[in-house]
Amino acid sequence: MRALIVAACLVAAAQSAAQEDKKTDDDKPADPDTGESTIEEKTLGLLPNPWQKYGVKFAATYIGEVLGNPTGGLKKGAVYEGRLNLAVDLDFEKLVGIDKLTFHANMFQIHGEGLSRSNLQNFFVVSGIEALPSTRLYEAYFEKQWGDKKLSLKLGQLAADSEFFNTKYTDVFTNASMGWPAITSLALPSGGPSPPLAAVGARLLWNVTDQLSVLGAIFDGAQAGPGSGDPQERNRYGFNFRVNDPPLLLGQVQYAWNNRKGDPNLTGQFKVGGWRHFGSFGDQRFASNGVSLAAPTSSGEPRLLSGDIGAWAVFEQQIYRMPNSDDRGIGIFARVSGAPADRNLVDVYADGGVELIGLSNARPDDKFGIAAGYAHVSKRAQTLDADYARFVDPRWPVRSFEALLTAVYQYQIKDGWTVQPNFQYIVHPGGGATAPASPLPGRALRNASVFGLRTTLKF
Repeated sequence: MRALIVAACLVAAAQSAAQEDKKTDDDKPADPDTGESTIEEKTLGLLPNPWQKYGVKFAATYIGEVLGNPTGGLKKGAVYEGRLNLAVDLDFEKLVGIDKLTFHANMFQIHGEGLSRSNLQNFFVVSGIEALPSTRLYEAYFEKQWGDKKLSLKLGQLAADSEFFNTKYTDVFTNASMGWPAITSLALPSGGPSPPLAAVGARLLWNVTDQLSVLGAIFDGAQAGPGSGDPQERNRYGFNFRVNDPPLLLGQVQYAWNNRKGDPNLTGQFKVGGWRHFGSFGDQRFASNGVSLAAPTSSGEPRLLSGDIGAWAVFEQQIYRMPNSDDRGIGIFARVSGAPADRNLVDVYADGGVELIGLSNARPDDKFGIAAGYAHVSKRAQTLDADYARFVDPRWPVRSFEALLTAVYQYQIKDGWTVQPNFQYIVHPGGGATAPASPLPGRALRNASVFGLRTTLKF
């Protein structure tokens, strides 16, 4: 009888521990290259961490990739690009005894050419590491937690893409929009707080229950500052630390089910959220003097509209789980978003796909994914194209939508080293034509095929 009681207590304790042990990466700084925790990642073991027991942890990741488009786009070609990411995490409880206070910072060394920028002129940027060559600070923030991780506050230079409008089943994909979607990167000044430009801000997370969470954030709304040209050139080293621009607000409510380790059922999650920017945005058709931007009498400057908003919904669901595993299996995801047509180039966005994780016991860390995306060119921007056909050139193409089909396989050579052959097919790059304000305005763009090979090394 005593043995049965002891056994029952042990089982209950194990179940309680499993219920309290949520997926580890949910509460750790995320590596922008892989989505994995910078604290509990698998590495090659080459980077020494002599002070980790005192609360100081270093991380280093290098991504190098070759990408080429043998067909379509603005021109054919191939590029090499790379990004070295150096990160540090400090645990102040181990350092000086301050409970549940941490600090995270990382920097990028970016080199090489970008295929979307140089060859494709498309919305779904084909690589998540594509950026102007530079060495720049990315994130640098403090995080304080209260209670049993019930409340968390981040303060500093932050990115939004790791927590807002995201799903874990896109981590295998190399296309940038599978992380921070094209609708937000095109709508928000400087692309919004996402690679390679984070923004000064604060994020508050409240875990209402183990299943229900609420997030809110406020950011400086133009981390590169005002001006023309590429915002990455206006904030070349990531040290602008701007705080006086019109703010950007983000909010999200998320509900998860079967999300604790050891739960025998299939896990899933649903998120709804939105953003509000308080700056001024250019009208997609009308000039400041009230006529079409394409008209001969146009002032050449768009009419300014006050503020901008957007909303999104995210669904993810594990549909198969490997025996004796929490994360290995098959997961599906879908995301949709909308924004006003008068001040946004893309007013409707959707993507979805499937990720297969470790289905072979011989290759437990390999991943395979297939996804599709759709970005609709707003009616206001399409009408501007029609105006150009009327005023400038009857052959001027009217943009409609851009779509993406992509497939990626991630092969783990060893802990900390993966290679990813990937394929992307882009329908109607740039919506079917270059933008009126581009160096080659109104040029029709053919569907493009893109082949790539990426290697990731976590030292």
